[in-house]
Amino acid sequence: MSAPVRIVVADDQEVVRAGFAALLGTQPDFTVVGSAADGESAVRLCRAERPDLVVMDIRMPRMSGIQATREILAAAAPHRAPRIIMLTTFDLDEYVYEALHAGASGFLLKDMAAERLFEAVRVVAAGEALLAPSITRRLIGEVTRLRPRHSAGLPVRLTARETEILRLVAQGLSNAEIATRLMVGSETIKTHVSRVLAKLGVRDRVQAVIVAYETGLVVPGHGD
Repeated sequence: MSAPVRIVVADDQEVVRAGFAALLGTQPDFTVVGSAADGESAVRLCRAERPDLVVMDIRMPRMSGIQATREILAAAAPHRAPRIIMLTTFDLDEYVYEALHAGASGFLLKDMAAERLFEAVRVVAAGEALLAPSITRRLIGEVTRLRPRHSAGLPVRLTARETEILRLVAQGLSNAEIATRLMVGSETIKTHVSRVLAKLGVRDRVQAVIVAYETGLVVPGHGD
């Protein structure tokens, strides 16, 4: 069996923080290694514990979840950086875009069901950016709609197949779903996705989706 996912929970509300830690602790494949009440504490805790994943409130005193995300990822070695799931109260939180740009692998609403939380942690811990539930793609689209697109298009040259796969990733499809759509093997899609991420210079699928929206490769509300 693989080692349990080591998790840090950061939220300034004690009831929320304790509740999430208790919920996550019920799962045999999770281990909560600590909790923090603000961004500064979260940064220190992550430096000490080196968790695999952080469940982080987007709004906290002393240091926001966004700034904490930047500092946590900047301080970690590239292959040891934890995945970060942002928590928000509002499904159109004004800070969602900044959180994703800071390096978050996705975000969830605080009032989600426990099973959705468990699924999200497993998805992100496995290296998949959290493009499900579908609200994630809608929020990325809504927020990036307010940002000017780069008229020059993608900053790098992708092959026709890579461009097609990036579009499908931006629609929220998993590797398995893309493989089924294109009638090729999942490992082939995994290889293509890895190449796309490397060419774009981004660390995960959410960051690639942001690039796709910002450059106009994918237009919010189209191709869904």
